[in-house]
Amino acid sequence: MAARAKPAGKTAAARAALTREIFGRGMPRAMGVRLVALTAKRVTAEMPVRPMHINRSGRVNGGALMAMADVLGAIGTIINLPPGYRTTTLESKTNFFAAGEGPVLRAVATPLHLGRTTMVWQTTIRNADGRRVALVTQTQMVIPVEAPAAPAKTKRRGEKMMTARVS
Repeated sequence: MAARAKPAGKTAAARAALTREIFGRGMPRAMGVRLVALTAKRVTAEMPVRPMHINRSGRVNGGALMAMADVLGAIGTIINLPPGYRTTTLESKTNFFAAGEGPVLRAVATPLHLGRTTMVWQTTIRNADGRRVALVTQTQMVIPVEAPAAPAKTKRRGEKMMTARVS
């Protein structure tokens, strides 16, 4: 079994660029998730509660809580990836303990496992008063970035040309 490559040196400038890339677009931006602190062993973020997060009971929708946790687990994995690897969520489990309420939710994600092929992160989300709202455990796959498949040699069969692809 090959030894796991070490994560790329993530300097303060590299972390800042990563933060802009991830939190400046897509789901984190749409939801208003703001990074508070980021290390290889801890991700802390806040999400101001907006009308779009609220369910018909006036509380934060469970899906919004799960999406917030997914963002934190993903960035925790990304900061720990070796060069040439990417990640995707493999599974996620959420326990809800209390209603999510504003004005802001705070979440802290820590790794339970930083492996060669998977990483497992646990995210605790709390209301502004410190009450625990949810505990999310997610598994992230660690996937090598694959180069596009190169075409194989062309073979002739009668009049037709066939090209096989090498995976």
